Order: sequence, then C-alpha cells, then structure tokens
Amino acid sequence: MRSYIGNHQVVNPAEFEELALGFDELPLGLDRDLFRGPLAPETAQERATREAVAREVIAELAALGEGGDEIAAWDALYADALTHTVPFLRSADRAAGRSFRAGMAA
Repeated sequence: MRSYIGNHQVVNPAEFEELALGFDELPLGLDRDLFRGPLAPETAQERATREAVAREVIAELAALGEGGDEIAAWDALYADALTHTVPFLRSADRAAGRSFRAGMAA
C-alpha cells in the first residue's frame, strides 16, 4: 500500500511526519524525544537527565539566536514548544485511564 500526502509519495515514517506536520528535522540531528519525552516509560532519573540536557540545548540555541543566528532562534522556540507537548500514544493511554507503570506490572 502506498501513502501520499498531497502529490508526494511517502517512503518512510520520518518523511510522513515531515510532510504531514509541515516541519523538517531538528538541527544537528537532535531527536524530538529529547524535548517531548519518549513513547516508552522512563525512570525518574532518566527523565531528569533528559530534561536537563534539553534545557542546556535550548539555552545554547537561544544564545546562538541572540548572537544573530535566526535559524537557531527558531529552533530554540520549536524545541521549547516540544517540551510542552506529550506524544500522542502516551496522551491517549492517559485519557483512557491506562498508565505505563500499570501496564508494565501486568
């Protein structure tokens, strides 16, 4: 089965996300999961570490933006916005009353 968005054929999940949501990859190969959190459960220590690194990356991008790099400034805004989102699968589980912890114990 082939998938199309507009008149573009989608060949992999990353391309689907880019075409469907209208944004390109983050700079320097950064991973969205760094800012929004992974779909899989993470420990409190993993979460704290991930969030600390994300804050540092956002601060570096913002500093580059203040230095005149317009793209870095936009990337900082985008990365910061991702920190306020929840991946769809995780939010759907919470809305249905399921939690990752309960699912792991079962």
